[in-house]
Order: sequence, then structure tokens, then C-alpha cells
Amino acid sequence: MGYGLTYTNNSNVVTIDSEFTRLVVLAKGTYLPTEESGLGSTTHFPATITSQEPPLVFVRPSGSTGVAGLCLMRVNGSPGAWTGFYVRAYDINTSQPNGTYFVCGFAASPVAQYGMRLWDGNAKLLFDSDTPYARFTRSFQNWAYIKTDYTAQGVPRNYYRVDFNFPAGEHMLINTFGMNMLNDGVQSRQLYCWWDFSGGNLFALTVGLGNPFAFFLPAVFAKLGV
Repeated sequence: MGYGLTYTNNSNVVTIDSEFTRLVVLAKGTYLPTEESGLGSTTHFPATITSQEPPLVFVRPSGSTGVAGLCLMRVNGSPGAWTGFYVRAYDINTSQPNGTYFVCGFAASPVAQYGMRLWDGNAKLLFDSDTPYARFTRSFQNWAYIKTDYTAQGVPRNYYRVDFNFPAGEHMLINTFGMNMLNDGVQSRQLYCWWDFSGGNLFALTVGLGNPFAFFLPAVFAKLGV
């Protein structure tokens, strides 16, 4: 930044800058089973999100025991009019989709009645002192391959895991786990996530006819700012 305004914290980390917006919270709440005999969950945002790009959805399953499986996530709506998101339990043997969420984007909202606002050189609002924010806490991609078995349809299913202690308030970015992945053939492989609270593990599962062992997808976590 050649000129403008920058704030740094006690760790010399830039927290506010007049060229870049930070990760702000656009909606938050709980998600619950709504369909598919309790396996599917559609959540409607309190207000339509008007960004061109899909918002980032962070989720945390409820509970402290058992396995919560999440998959098939999608953001509902279209550019400029995002209305909610869908997520599904892995199967009947994992917990129903039930937990907390927050939705983020890199755009502030003019909500403060008094305080401070900051715009960039193109008059885009970057900071509003009443807009809640989220902070990234960690990410990792050091998955360890565990095993391969087969689905009821005979399709290879790979298991990958990392040790995980599920800190209070930490939510995982679920958008990336809603995308299919490339495989060794012409078809894609599907991606799933298990939160194994009892065992202290976070699992990623891939299912596909051509299912390579290599897996480096980052798992990204964030907390609501305080």
C-alpha cells in the first residue's frame, strides 16, 4: 500500500487495511434436518447475499460423541442472489445434519450507527466497525491414507485422516467438500467428510471408480471474531 490506512495488532499482524477487506460474517445460525428422512438439511439465510461469488460457509456439527458425516454441500441461489445452502449426512449410520454455521465474504456491510468506516480507492466499503468478522484459525492438508474398501455398488472408497481435537467454536469451511475431485478415469470421484468426535479424528473419504491414493485438499477452519 503506497498510502492509506493500516492497523496492526500487538503481534504486528495487519488487521485493517485500506486496500483489502477482511473476512466478514454475512449470516450465522443453526442448521437442522429438513428433508430426506432426516438426512438432508436446507438452510435459508436471514437475508439474500448479494455478492457475485458464492459466500464461504463454515459449519460445526453438534455433539461431542459419535461420527458426523457431511457431504454434497451446495450454495443455493445465483450470483448476486445467494439464498442458503444444502448439506447432507453421509448415511443413516452417521449423525443427522445438525449444528451451527456462519457465512462469510470479503465485503463489509454499512450497519454501524456510529463508529468508523473505510473505503478503498474505488469507493468499495472495506470496513465497518459494527460488521462482525471471522478469523482463520488453521488449515492443514497432511492427510494420512488409512485404507480402501468398497461401497455396496462395488466402487472403491479411500479413507484419509488427521488427528483432531475439535476446539470449541471452530468451524470448517464446507464449500471445498462439496466439490467432486478428478480421478484416474473420465469420471470424477465424490468427496465426503467425517467428524469422529469419539476417536479424535477428522476423516476425508473419496469414492470413485478411478480413485488414486494421493490426497492434498486443505481443510480450513475459522472462528467468529470477538
